[in-house]
Amino acid sequence: MYKILLLGSVFLFGVHTQVVEKCRTDTFPPSEDTKLPTVIVNLNNAPENRWDDAIKPYKDDIVKLIQTITDNLNKYVLDVADVAFDLLLTTLPQPYQSEIKGVAKVLGLPEGQVALYNIFYELFTVCTSIIGEDNNGQLYHARNLDFGLFLGWDNGNDTWLMSERLRRIVVNVDFQRDGKTVYQSASFLGYVGLLTAVKPSQFTLTVNERFNKEGGFIGIYRWILGDRNAKWMGFLTRDVMEGANSYSEAKDILMKQELLAPAYYILGGNSTGEGVIITRSLDEVKGVEGLNITSNRWYLLQTNYDPWDEPPFFDDRRTPGNICVKSWGQQNLGTKSLFNVLSTKPNLNKLTVYTTVMTVRDGIQSWLQNCKTPCTPW
Repeated sequence: MYKILLLGSVFLFGVHTQVVEKCRTDTFPPSEDTKLPTVIVNLNNAPENRWDDAIKPYKDDIVKLIQTITDNLNKYVLDVADVAFDLLLTTLPQPYQSEIKGVAKVLGLPEGQVALYNIFYELFTVCTSIIGEDNNGQLYHARNLDFGLFLGWDNGNDTWLMSERLRRIVVNVDFQRDGKTVYQSASFLGYVGLLTAVKPSQFTLTVNERFNKEGGFIGIYRWILGDRNAKWMGFLTRDVMEGANSYSEAKDILMKQELLAPAYYILGGNSTGEGVIITRSLDEVKGVEGLNITSNRWYLLQTNYDPWDEPPFFDDRRTPGNICVKSWGQQNLGTKSLFNVLSTKPNLNKLTVYTTVMTVRDGIQSWLQNCKTPCTPW
């Protein structure tokens, strides 16, 4: 995966220098019109209908987004993909299979194309996540969601076509049962998994893609061949939100469950010291990095590279991110400081679609992001 990223970046942009700016202190509060709207998904409804009300107002924009994906495939490949993903959909676990079918019905699209849209997030998500604890023991969990790498560059506007489309359909989702919130997420409508979520009073969770030679394509290949022991990354996150009732339960599931794609799970709890980065391969845990307040390890920052390795020169968001978090200090950790850190280039880049800040006490807050030129492509 490193080679793919490097070759792709050289092909599209040459050997570029990241745009790095002085740590921002002036980006919060953001403009009110960038705040994500909230939609409700009623978990009491049948899976094939529970997304209907949320999706209908955004139908045209979701269809255009999926068209952006299919436009990157020639007609022959698209015809094959429609058949292949129709078949793949029948093997997906419930309730996600039925939810995807319901989404496809509302959108008026082939089910295989909507399944393909859901699987893209297993393979192409580039992110920054931060978990930290302030001087009062309050845990904050923040993330930038960067998506759209290599999915169409608009030279006229200096933007990724996919990222532009995504900004029109990203919302906060309030998953409710019996009229009460079970968990909340920031998500792209039409995608039924979770990459950013909070279970009130219990824990927060984000997922970052892990670039690894045993990537998601291998996991999907195993699945197609009939090995169904592994979990899809975004579906596992929803399983955790549904089934785990504590930080320790969530951590145990994320460490033990076989995955279809390598990932970093960044998990926060509701008590001091409950913050961890779990580095996962398909079959095992490769590393665990935790908060340790007594050792002055009051925050953790994760991009898309193993914490024990140096990030590549063409995508070092870790170093400037660490500099900016430390410049604020533990005494100033909070929504304002984290939003400013994640609004500082290169953690803010052309792929950045939204920034989220979560706590188990206050839930989720999310805002659209749009990095103006000059800005690093990723």
